[in-house]
Amino acid sequence: MSNNIPNVMDAAVLNKPMDIEIKQVPVPSIKEDEALVKVYCIGVCGSDVHYYEHGRIGRYVVEKPIILGHELAGEVVQIGAKVANVSVGDRVAVEPGVACGRCEYCKSGRYNLCPDVVFMATPPVDGAWAEYVAVRSDFLFRLPDEMSFEQGALLEPLSVGMHAMIRGKVSPADRMLVTGLGPIGLLAIQAAKIYGVTEIYATDVVPFRQELALKMGVTAVIDPSKENLKERLAELTGGQGVTVVVESSGNGRAIADAFGAVNRGGRVVLVGMPAASEIPVDINTIIDGEIDVYGLFRYANTYPSAIQALSKSDIDIEQVITHKYELKDIKEAVEVARTEKETSIKVMIYPKL
Repeated sequence: MSNNIPNVMDAAVLNKPMDIEIKQVPVPSIKEDEALVKVYCIGVCGSDVHYYEHGRIGRYVVEKPIILGHELAGEVVQIGAKVANVSVGDRVAVEPGVACGRCEYCKSGRYNLCPDVVFMATPPVDGAWAEYVAVRSDFLFRLPDEMSFEQGALLEPLSVGMHAMIRGKVSPADRMLVTGLGPIGLLAIQAAKIYGVTEIYATDVVPFRQELALKMGVTAVIDPSKENLKERLAELTGGQGVTVVVESSGNGRAIADAFGAVNRGGRVVLVGMPAASEIPVDINTIIDGEIDVYGLFRYANTYPSAIQALSKSDIDIEQVITHKYELKDIKEAVEVARTEKETSIKVMIYPKL
């Protein structure tokens, strides 16, 4: 390859569950509508950990060695002949799900539901725990000078929070409860602030996560294992309650409790995927209370608004990064994300520290 781009690169390859190693693989070649991005940093997502541990998520099964990772930012080092929206040298965030652009979902703006989406690190598609990645250029977004690569990589999980706000029709008039304070829950809190919400409550049972949420600006944290959620919310809100719940834990009890915690006429956005596909919920509460229930799958059209909202803002999403590792230490990085849930939130990987 030209422009000092090597022919081979380091990549973290998952051979089989619990077996990951750094291998030399070819640097991807780009098509005419793609750009080659030199990866600066890339997050470890819960889905990456799940594939590492179990080799599958639902219908997506790791059947051959795969490169994981899909939360990334980097620098454009090469562009295809038809690429006009980015240039060599641009710092970019990468949206990792490339939709077809032609189906009814894409045409209606809901391209996250595209049946032919090619999503990084979802078998059999390779991801970006590597030095370089090829991406269709319309899924690259230029970062303003004041935004770090780390913020760029965090736009992916933040986008889930942004999409939750859009799905839940969130406005500054809302009082919100966020259940589960992993990376998605914490970034949903930041997304709520972007959407003007000033009264945000949160639940988690892990003290470290509770403390970080308070640092990141929640109004109050409730431990559902020690306190009655509905009673505590009534106390904290002066009896007004919450108008919207964003459920990010995937915990069966938290999902069931969300419908009793929200006000009548309120909205519940279900983000966290439970281990069991069937959860008992009180349907009468939903019907009688005219509660709107929204499912959420990834995000659509969130990157431009997230970049705009953060670029001139004092909202600090980098607080979720608790650990940083070189790509060569990928095994240790993934193990920290897998086993140290008491103290780790977002683990960030750097191909070249």
